[in-house]
Amino acid sequence: MAFLRTIFRWLLRWLLRAALILLLLFAALAALWAYAPAVSTLMLARWATFRPVERVWTPLERLGPALPLAVIAAEDGRFCRHRGVDWLALRQVIDEASEDGPARGASTIAMQSAKNLFLWPSRSALRKGLEIPAALAIDGIWGKRRVMEVYLNIAEWGEGLFGAEAAAQRYFHKSAAALTPREAALLAAALPNPLRRDPARAGPQQRRIAAAILGRMDSAKGLADCLKTGD
Repeated sequence: MAFLRTIFRWLLRWLLRAALILLLLFAALAALWAYAPAVSTLMLARWATFRPVERVWTPLERLGPALPLAVIAAEDGRFCRHRGVDWLALRQVIDEASEDGPARGASTIAMQSAKNLFLWPSRSALRKGLEIPAALAIDGIWGKRRVMEVYLNIAEWGEGLFGAEAAAQRYFHKSAAALTPREAALLAAALPNPLRRDPARAGPQQRRIAAAILGRMDSAKGLADCLKTGD
């Protein structure tokens, strides 16, 4: 028994130390990405395996109003009303889940940013459990404008293609600031499956999704007000 207690104490100390190291690493990266051009784990993985990365870091004020609004309408309609996690949407997903798991996700823009910056791509409960506090942290520390700025600069829009500016130039041959609302909606419609959805050559289903996003952009008021105020 004494041997088992010793092993348990050693394991507990090791886990606590590992948790502290991870927490300090997260804090350091969160502080760094609050000001520096953020780099996603997927971008790092591509560089580590000598694959190209196309990205043009662009401040939020130079991305224009259409794409942030389209992304909010498509990905996170309550972006300006929650603090990183949409608990209402999360509860609805849990309530609607079947025995095989949830049929849809409830990831906010802050949660997706946290996953892309600090975590790994999977649907595991562990990753989701880490994603929630990370999203709450960056939303509280960075504010809405920085969360959106980072997201639009690290989101994947094709093989090796990251960020709104590079995507706008590749697909529509113009800067993100010059995108029309329809073009912005087509880019936003590609986000759930960026390796298969081409915004410049959208199929019928993708065009229908873009039309729905465009309708929400036109009808819903105040979706992106927090980006105007700098909250």
